[in-house]
Amino acid sequence: MRYMLIRKADHHTEDGVMPSEALLKDMADYNERLLHAGVLEGGDGLRPSRDGYRIQFRDGEPTVTDGPFTESRELIAGYTILDVDSPREALDWAMRWPRSDGDGNVTLELRRFFAMEDFDPGPATDQHRALGDQLTRLPTAMNVHVVFPGNCREAMTFYADVTGGSVEAMLTFGETPAAADTPADWHDRIIHASVNLRGRRIMGADMAGDCYTKPQGARIHLEFADPARGEAVFNRLADGGSIVMPWEQTFWAHRFGMVDDRFGIGWMISCEIDHCTDNTGRDAP
Repeated sequence: MRYMLIRKADHHTEDGVMPSEALLKDMADYNERLLHAGVLEGGDGLRPSRDGYRIQFRDGEPTVTDGPFTESRELIAGYTILDVDSPREALDWAMRWPRSDGDGNVTLELRRFFAMEDFDPGPATDQHRALGDQLTRLPTAMNVHVVFPGNCREAMTFYADVTGGSVEAMLTFGETPAAADTPADWHDRIIHASVNLRGRRIMGADMAGDCYTKPQGARIHLEFADPARGEAVFNRLADGGSIVMPWEQTFWAHRFGMVDDRFGIGWMISCEIDHCTDNTGRDAP
């Protein structure tokens, strides 16, 4: 059974007082014990209510109120998700909460999650079960992987510069156990590279000899809100490569273009119609 262990807000959390190094250590130790016991599913701290919003519905119409909110005792400062075998086990963990939090003066609330078995069978329940099944089948991420004949480092460094992404991996064959089976002149070639673009990744690797096949039938698609920025990226990718479709307005996008870059990788760059407006709501140039 799953429980949410709620750490209620107080004047310290609502004032934005950050936890001390000692408290952070105590909380990390507590979470580590939960993890090793196999009962921790997740959790997080919440920023003060001044950084939040309250959405109230009256007759189906929403009204949004900016924080902060005055009734701090009713607010939440953080939560931990527990998966335990009994209410007693959940309470036992709650009572082990670090004493250093709030100098030992905090209020916790333990609430059990509903399970699908709590609801009567019916079409709506089936729909929720189907959604849960879909969530379990979905991957945690989707990335693009491309291959190169030996110039992966140059290409991925270029892509990071063009897109504003971050190079988070550039691993050579010589730095892995594969070095023993790799010719010496390939030890400096890349076995794994990754450029992070807002949590999505372009990954790459060098492939030797007959193992390398020029990518075909697929393109990396980048979407921009600013048409000028999209055009700049399009032009840089086209430099030394070839334009497949020029950067121009289409019936499906404010601007769109296709290019094969100098490394043989295909790209589609677009500025969608709904995104490309200026602050007056008019179409951007």
